[in-house]
Amino acid sequence: FLQTTMTKRSTTATNSNDNNNNHSPTNKRIKMADGGEVVLNWGDWMGSYKTGNLVDNESERIDRQKAAFGGETIARLKDLNVLIVGMQGVGVETAKNLILSNVGGVMLYDGGIVCKEEHRGSNFYVTREHVLEEETTLGAASLTELRTLNPFCRVDLLDGNSALTEEIMNKDVLGTRRGYAAVVVATMLPKKELFQLNELARANGIAFIMAVTNGVTSSIFSDFGPNHEITDATGEPTQTLAISNVEVLDSKPKLLDVAGVKEGEQVVVVTVAQNEHGLEDGDVVVLEDLRQGMEGLNGMSVTVKRVAIASPTAAKVDTRGVAFKTALGLPTESVVSNFERQYDFYKSAFDEDEGNANKKFPVRTITIFNRLAFVLNDDNGKKMLEKTSVDAFRQYQSGGLLNQVRPPIYKQYKSLAETLQGTPVPQMLRGEDWELGKGVEVHLSIAAALDFHEKNNRWPQLHNVDDSSQMVEIATSISDSRKDTEGACWAQSIQYGFPLGEPRDVDKKRIARYSRLFAAELTGFCAFLGGAAAQEVIKASGKFTPIDQWVHHDEEALVVDECASNVGPLFGSRYDYQIAIMGKDFQARAANQRVFLVGCGALGCEYLKGLALMGIATGKDGKIVVTDMDRIEVSNLSRQFLFRQPDVGHPKSVRGAMVVKKWNPSVNIEALEKKVGDDSEDYFNDKFWENLSVCWNALDNVQARQYTDARCLFYSKPLLESGTLGTKCNHEVVLPFRTSSYNDGKESDDNENQIAMCTLRSFPYLPKHCIEYAKQAYFSDYFEFGPDVYENFRQDPMAFFEQLDTMDSGEQSRALRMIKAFIDLQEEAGGSIDFNACVRIAFNRMMKDFRTSILDLSHSADEMEKSSGKKFWTGTKRRPRPVDWNDPMPLLMEYLYSTANLYASVWRAEVVRDRSEFQAVVDELKLEQSIWEPSGDKVDLSEGDNEEESGDSGEDDEKLKGELYKFAADTSKLQPAQPQEFEKDDDLNFHIDFLTAATNMRSWNYDIKASPRHAVKVTAGRIIPALATTTAMVCGLVDIEFAKLVLGLQSQGSDKFLNSNINLAAGSGNFTTFAPDPPVPISTGLDAPQPVSFTSWDRIDLSYKLNELSVEQLVAYLEKSFGVTVNRIFLHGDTEDRALYNALDKKKLDWTISYDDEGKVTVSDGVYTQWPQIRMAVQMLGRLPPTSGQRAIFKTQVEKVKVSLEQTKESCMKKFQGNVSYAYLQVYRPSEEGEKQDYFDAVFKGKDYLTLGVDCHTEMEDDITLPCVKYTF
Repeated sequence: FLQTTMTKRSTTATNSNDNNNNHSPTNKRIKMADGGEVVLNWGDWMGSYKTGNLVDNESERIDRQKAAFGGETIARLKDLNVLIVGMQGVGVETAKNLILSNVGGVMLYDGGIVCKEEHRGSNFYVTREHVLEEETTLGAASLTELRTLNPFCRVDLLDGNSALTEEIMNKDVLGTRRGYAAVVVATMLPKKELFQLNELARANGIAFIMAVTNGVTSSIFSDFGPNHEITDATGEPTQTLAISNVEVLDSKPKLLDVAGVKEGEQVVVVTVAQNEHGLEDGDVVVLEDLRQGMEGLNGMSVTVKRVAIASPTAAKVDTRGVAFKTALGLPTESVVSNFERQYDFYKSAFDEDEGNANKKFPVRTITIFNRLAFVLNDDNGKKMLEKTSVDAFRQYQSGGLLNQVRPPIYKQYKSLAETLQGTPVPQMLRGEDWELGKGVEVHLSIAAALDFHEKNNRWPQLHNVDDSSQMVEIATSISDSRKDTEGACWAQSIQYGFPLGEPRDVDKKRIARYSRLFAAELTGFCAFLGGAAAQEVIKASGKFTPIDQWVHHDEEALVVDECASNVGPLFGSRYDYQIAIMGKDFQARAANQRVFLVGCGALGCEYLKGLALMGIATGKDGKIVVTDMDRIEVSNLSRQFLFRQPDVGHPKSVRGAMVVKKWNPSVNIEALEKKVGDDSEDYFNDKFWENLSVCWNALDNVQARQYTDARCLFYSKPLLESGTLGTKCNHEVVLPFRTSSYNDGKESDDNENQIAMCTLRSFPYLPKHCIEYAKQAYFSDYFEFGPDVYENFRQDPMAFFEQLDTMDSGEQSRALRMIKAFIDLQEEAGGSIDFNACVRIAFNRMMKDFRTSILDLSHSADEMEKSSGKKFWTGTKRRPRPVDWNDPMPLLMEYLYSTANLYASVWRAEVVRDRSEFQAVVDELKLEQSIWEPSGDKVDLSEGDNEEESGDSGEDDEKLKGELYKFAADTSKLQPAQPQEFEKDDDLNFHIDFLTAATNMRSWNYDIKASPRHAVKVTAGRIIPALATTTAMVCGLVDIEFAKLVLGLQSQGSDKFLNSNINLAAGSGNFTTFAPDPPVPISTGLDAPQPVSFTSWDRIDLSYKLNELSVEQLVAYLEKSFGVTVNRIFLHGDTEDRALYNALDKKKLDWTISYDDEGKVTVSDGVYTQWPQIRMAVQMLGRLPPTSGQRAIFKTQVEKVKVSLEQTKESCMKKFQGNVSYAYLQVYRPSEEGEKQDYFDAVFKGKDYLTLGVDCHTEMEDDITLPCVKYTF
């Protein structure tokens, strides 16, 4: 959109006659909602100019959602009106998630059901007052709060007496002049009405979703009609591949394998810059950015095939090795030639072996992942050849992109009535249950419930035995009647998910249980269904694949004790449904649970809701502790549903706790703003952890998860873990001694797809390259790293120079250059930097980065071409163009505006937000572009990623140090600078504005497509896509797992619990749950009867509270107990080279320095390793005669080392023979007084134990692994 804007505004500027200044703004008048007008200048409407009524709150709210859906889908969602039928738990959850998702409108229908106390266990907006009023319906109780969730979504309540079959035909829903896009049935309706509603939806292109929960069973049904178009099946980003070479092979070699292309046929092979293209045979790409005579191909679609090559199996080619990857940089014919030589060599050896007679030469196919072949004989290829010929590809020199496109998919869905009868093996969320056919009973139960209502004009009642008997009879009758119907759902044997056609008995117990618990609902199931159903509605936009078409979830493990006096009688408690299912003893245990909830973001809000609704920590011994250091931001409001606009800026944990405390005043909850980690163990101490029932993670980073998992391992506490990424989510139940832990897996926050710095610095070819360089180089140098090192120097020059020695050479050079530049800026400004100076600095930066450096690069490349005779600008290397202040474009002023204001923030000058005022400053300064001349400076044209500094840089650095030393004596005249801490979500700080302008200036330099502001924000800010739907769904599943913990099901085995890995975007095939993995065995290396393995839950407990062991005794104990030799004993988890005991230190006790009668020195070899300077002195004492006067000099050196050796031996002996705790203090206690030492002392004082790691080996030098040692003293 920037390119469009720039073109449009440049035209306006050309036609304008009211101002002759070349750099005057181009005006655009915008009508505001209040009737006023605002004039926007220059290029894009940047965030820092959005103040007052210009702030786009709606866009800010859905920032993370936009990262998941994309702008086009976000716009489509505003066209979706949704009817939600039923306002108990599932209905309010679905409504909440859709409103947060920013659909156009949500109409609620509650059927006139009046609020009751038991509804408060699942509908979080129903209050005691609503119940006491006796007339308030569920929808009316929820409406006000639902409206406050999102002021940009229309929400209203339909009269409870309205006819749904008439309402669904409404063509002007909520005044939008649009009808319904989807209807969600969140409660069971009478059979006739339900089926009629479904048929009307199908006939009118309305998505129909049914999501119902009954007791411990939940079901979701999705019907998108007889012809549904899916524009994006998975939502995964499409590939943009940069072309580095195009080759026309007139005769395909024998070893080259391209599906559908025979040997000898012509084939066009494209090499891409990426190591792995990630495409499959038959994928379609659109050509873009081809140049130098190939422009006519731009915009054309072409089908691609993978390229592979045959290689002898015996060759064992390492496709991940450097040699293979280097070879792929050659032309395709050269690659084939190399493989042909290899093939002939191994084939010849194979044929010469008589034992291989009549045997086939073993060959494997290796896919070359940086090459693709164009398909020219399909429809896409024929269209292309109508406009050009294959010879056009021979002209290729540089540039070009392949943009992957996904053609639409059309699917047909069956009606509710059809699928209720014609689904032989209904899908279950748990894969094992699906394979066993357990979904049949759920399907039959739903059909039976509809028939039951049709017969009795009511639904089965809670704990009613007669009703359950009748339901069993109806279900059995339905099953029997379908036996002869092909493809029907009936009680037949099912194996591995396939019906066998053999009759079996209906599981009467499960159907009877379904009936007895039909009226009850649990908050976990409601949240699960509310998230899944809302996500199905979003698929009405064409984005993502709907489920196919049923998914059931049945948690019979929750029904552990149906003793009549335990599950009843019920006396009108808000927990009645919970008690009816899991019993009064469950509720008593729930009240005294002690829960540590780490995080109060999107996940944390959902978990707090569930805990409050379940009545957790309502007893005198119960407590919920929730901690989160973050403050609420506008972008949180689209998924962290406990917060509203007035909460912005306040602590998440405090405000979240306040909300759920209002919902359930009996909950004992404490809100903290403390980080959980190594630096807070004085607060989160042994007593805290030991008193917990469960730790519940609601975190968004791996490091914090690893820490809490380690704490749970040590204290043997269960951990509930979950995470989301857009439409993807997973959860994990960690049970002490029964399952693997989070740390047993391999997960990292590290970016695995780093872009080579040479590409970012000199040869970008994709928008993301420009974004990354703007962030890593421009923003970091000018506003983060630069001001930071300058301030360190200004405040304490000597300390800075000491710190400089700890930096690597590249960082040293960078720091010195930045400090010198910051001092030079002040000298150029006359000693003080005001806003005018900031504008000049910004202008000079713009000229240097986007003009001078570009001209220098192009000149150096031209000179290289002349000297080498080879073309330089080939493949992905684009010849850049410089900006020109004498022929300005609007983007130059955008860059000046944001950069000058950022410099003003650095130098603490007053910013100028008003654009007219800023324009006046620029005009007054009369900024001029200098004439460029070749500088003679060396420009790095290398294509490698070598960041080593040149040999001259050391000399330059020393020169810079000398210049800075001159200022070190007195830095008082230097102006203070304020380093900028990058913050992506503050639209008033100019950060994203600068990055957007800098990104698109660089994109313009290299003729790369401009990046929208939001794309820059997502990439530079490392924004993680987040959705309310996914969050609610996975949290609902974890709520259910927590209920199992309260029930004590861990004692029955981990198979009672579920982990999940679900992608809501990719259809029901990606709804996966499974039993937790067992603990990962860790081999000790010992032989039986010693333990041959252990798990991360295990530890060695040593208690010596009366008489503490010395380090010597501890070493002896371990060596004797396990038959090992101990190398080191250190603090468990410590990765530094520190130890309470080190066998190498023990050897120092035997080191000696002695003199013989003639004065010659004898020194143990080990002494030289620690004091190498003594070697020369020893040699000289051996050579010099006793009478030499020089002996005294060398003897003094030896004596000094001898004293140091004795001190070292004394220290080692003291530590070795002293108590273990003494050795620990000597090694690990911070030496300098201050906060670190005080914190260490506070933590140490609160513990009577140490956790130790042991490094040891056997007599055969085999490494031995032992568990953590808990040493109590």
